[in-house]
Amino acid sequence: MTNTKLLSSVQMAHFVSHGSLRLDAVVPPELNVVGIETLRKGVPDVAYGSTVPDAYPEESFPRLLLEVPEVSGALRSLVGPEPGVDHHAVHIREPRQGQAQPLHGDAIIDVRTDAFDVQLMYYPQDVTLDMGGTLSVPGSHLRRTNESDTGRYQNLRGQSRLVCPAGTVVFLHHGLWHGGRRNDSDAVRYMFKIRFNPTVRQLRLWDTSDLGDPRVAAELSTMFPWYEQATGRLEIYNRVLLWRSLTGDDTFDLDHWVSRVSNRPERQAA
Repeated sequence: MTNTKLLSSVQMAHFVSHGSLRLDAVVPPELNVVGIETLRKGVPDVAYGSTVPDAYPEESFPRLLLEVPEVSGALRSLVGPEPGVDHHAVHIREPRQGQAQPLHGDAIIDVRTDAFDVQLMYYPQDVTLDMGGTLSVPGSHLRRTNESDTGRYQNLRGQSRLVCPAGTVVFLHHGLWHGGRRNDSDAVRYMFKIRFNPTVRQLRLWDTSDLGDPRVAAELSTMFPWYEQATGRLEIYNRVLLWRSLTGDDTFDLDHWVSRVSNRPERQAA
């Protein structure tokens, strides 16, 4: 962990607004080779809540993946030291597989506004458009749904279909709407997912030296094409609540959305 590269405040704000953070080609090629072979054979299940050392022995592929400096730094910045391993899964899409996952979130309804789990998604090979990849809807993670409530939606404006180089790792907020696309290529597609639970309060766990950077507020103010104007404001409101929790700053706001609805003066008029 000595080479851990913590996220910046701007990157954290991007995660809070988008519900994901993408790290392109951070896993070295030689480890990607090991990754494909490991995923082909399968990764044994682990007990819910296991620590990383208990779940993944030294020199095992998952442990080596989590020790990549950019990966370990992002994980520590998002959920802190010694997170619990919720579960993991190996997703393999065979060539010309004519079926896709419905759009979904990965848990029953979760109403936490001051904490979140993260899902690491690792892609050991180049993912092209015809290979399908993972579809996600940026900014959907704070819109409360129950698992596959969104499964009837086929396409949403502004959705993202992952195309990435080998060795890419994406971190997702547990509530982000997503689904694996069908594989229309001639290549087998591999993806490895691990869900992590925080074991400490998620308070200023990243490099906060740029907390006052104007780009922080700009990231948190991002709007997405699928938002209607009024409901988009609700997403901004929920982001402010989450950012206040993450920074410990109860005065932070964007355009006074939270300030005006939490205004309960105690002073009595004469």
